[in-house]
Amino acid sequence: MITSFFGILLVISVLVILYMAQKNYENIDIYYWTLVILVPVVVLGYWLKTRVTTVEGAKLCFCFIYIDSTVLLTAVIFNIMRFMGIAVRSWIKLVAYIVGFGHLFIIWLCFDNDLYYKNVTLIDTGLGTATKMVNGPLKIVHWIYLILVLGIIIALMIMAIVRKGTYSRRTLTLYSLLTGVGIIVYIIESILDVDFSNLPALYVTADILIALNYDHAHTHDIACLISEQQKYHGTKGYVAFDLDRNFLSCNSKIYDFVPELKKQVVDENLPPDSELRSIFYSLIDDYRRDFKNVKKFDHDGRICQCEISEFSIRKDGKVQGYLFDIDDVTEEEKVLQVMKDYNTTLNKEVKIKTESIKNIQEKVVLGLANMVENRDNNTGGHVKRTSDLIKIVVNEAKRQGVYSISEQYAEDIVRAAPMHDIGKITIENSILCKPGDLTKEEFNIMKTHSVKSGEFVNLILKGVEEKHFVDVAYNVARYHHERWDGRGYPEGLVGEMIPLEARLMAIADVYDALVSQRYYKKALKYEEAAKIMVEGMGSQFDPNMLSVFLGCRHELEEYYMDIQEDLDAHDEKLLIS
Repeated sequence: MITSFFGILLVISVLVILYMAQKNYENIDIYYWTLVILVPVVVLGYWLKTRVTTVEGAKLCFCFIYIDSTVLLTAVIFNIMRFMGIAVRSWIKLVAYIVGFGHLFIIWLCFDNDLYYKNVTLIDTGLGTATKMVNGPLKIVHWIYLILVLGIIIALMIMAIVRKGTYSRRTLTLYSLLTGVGIIVYIIESILDVDFSNLPALYVTADILIALNYDHAHTHDIACLISEQQKYHGTKGYVAFDLDRNFLSCNSKIYDFVPELKKQVVDENLPPDSELRSIFYSLIDDYRRDFKNVKKFDHDGRICQCEISEFSIRKDGKVQGYLFDIDDVTEEEKVLQVMKDYNTTLNKEVKIKTESIKNIQEKVVLGLANMVENRDNNTGGHVKRTSDLIKIVVNEAKRQGVYSISEQYAEDIVRAAPMHDIGKITIENSILCKPGDLTKEEFNIMKTHSVKSGEFVNLILKGVEEKHFVDVAYNVARYHHERWDGRGYPEGLVGEMIPLEARLMAIADVYDALVSQRYYKKALKYEEAAKIMVEGMGSQFDPNMLSVFLGCRHELEEYYMDIQEDLDAHDEKLLIS
């Protein structure tokens, strides 16, 4: 009877492993899988012990069974400490596991002597084989070890009661209670010398409860909810809520933005009258209605940008809550405000200081362009080079007479060139500076820079500069990524729908990208770059640009040869980065 019962428990413990494996979690929790794999091993030892017919067989079963009070207990303690956010040094973990395994090895080494058990007697109870043992002198080591572990569990429970922290009390209570009960049951059974232990049933019950609690537990672990790149991005704060808007977890950086979260109770709603409740919950409502997922708020003198997304720790993508990504954009907002204030001042002075304003305006534009480049080392020098290249391209187009280009129009295009990418100031660093291919979602965000560039041009220049220059600068900024065949962005314009100044800018912009080194590619040779440019005529570029490009190709190459030293310095900087 007992043999069959233990056998059923063994099968259930194996089924728990299969159940969890089928759930396809994104992140593997090494602590949990250590526990869930060791439980069947221990239960196997108990099951075999009810079937053995020799003392040696019983001792061999104990080699499996004692894994529970050595290695398994050590893993449980470290799991509890992880939930509580207690950082444990690697050498401490190493020592603890050495002690646990060392204790287990002592038991194994005493297999053929009476140091651990002086005498072992097998009794056939009719329900299964019971084992009666007389303890040897080394058994005291096991009792000391168990008392030490029980003391640690009690200390952790007391710490959890008095200490505040963003961890699930339910999960902590479950682990601590099951562990404590297991140790107490073991002590009572040892004193009463029972025939068959209740521990296998407790282990399997604990295994089932922990499996059912797995989802809940890991929504409280911010590292399970964010990517590796986000995890180590020290400037961002993260906060997670479940579908019922209960607070789950956050990282430590968030306290710089909203220190009130230090007092927030896990698994509860935010206080009814709190400012944070209004900020977070209103964004959840907006997101549910129309997927509006970005909001800015001013809190304690900081201007924060808050972005919401759904999260799941499963590969099946079933939504389990909302993750807030919060960044400090105070400095960027100050820059924008300075720009707005500056425009107001310029409007007042424009009539008497036209030339002076024009010079200052150009410095502001170059300053913003340089600010973008300082953030994006990947394209270092791009603004300066494309500004020089556009002069060569425009002059060649004028010389050939392919287009009707006046002196004023040519000057406007050249002056507008530095502004073509200033919208990148709105792209977050994790995307702008990413050393590799962008995901589809990241590329869609990156593509917004052309629209933002056009908006900034209007913001900076409109009402200050003459309309003909503002129009040219806007078209260069907004449409320089449009393609002749209509597959460009942001509007998918086709052919001559694309302003001429944007078509000219595309030649300079793409050519520099081809012959310059980036994080994700090496610089192409001039012949390769020229071949790509020529092949793109009629698809990516205006086919009328073919003669213009070929006419100034050698001048473009000579330009890069003249600045080769600067390019080498940039390439070396990329390698160091």
